[in-house]
Amino acid sequence: MMDFNGEKIIPVIRNMKNFESAMKSDSHYVILLDSHVSQLRGISDYIKKTRKKLIIHVDLIQGLKNDEYATQFLIQEIKPIGLISTRAEVIITAKKKGLLTIQRLFLLDSNALEKNYRYIEKTKPDYIEVIPGVIPHMITEVFEKTGIPILAGGLIRTEIEIKKALKAGAVAITTSNSDLWKK
Repeated sequence: MMDFNGEKIIPVIRNMKNFESAMKSDSHYVILLDSHVSQLRGISDYIKKTRKKLIIHVDLIQGLKNDEYATQFLIQEIKPIGLISTRAEVIITAKKKGLLTIQRLFLLDSNALEKNYRYIEKTKPDYIEVIPGVIPHMITEVFEKTGIPILAGGLIRTEIEIKKALKAGAVAITTSNSDLWKK
């Protein structure tokens, strides 16, 4: 199991300003959250030149359907170290190919949570990204229920919120807030 080299903050790239800041950050890992399929090769090549490791959020790549075929394309052509998705088939395909897998779990309501638990039993991702990550007791609950390491993301805006998420059991925080990358 990868531990992100002990890094507690993983930069999330949402736009070109984020991209530039992420490339200057001390982090060895970056998550590409929002892009267009035509930009992937250039972005990936540049990230690899900086010796950072790329994780792609499959569901948010415009022009790319988030299915098994898109997953195979990303693995073969872009070669990230990992993929994030809410979709079971993406996680299963990526796991079979030996990539790091992160299942995104949105805390909407109890029914959605139970449905996600069933997906997670099926997919067995390497990590679960809990969104929003500002609900510490849910970070603890999801880890206790699944035994899978937790990343906390979404709506984390302060150092105090980072500390609370980590104390609740998150192994790292994913954030597009570049002010928090320096912490």
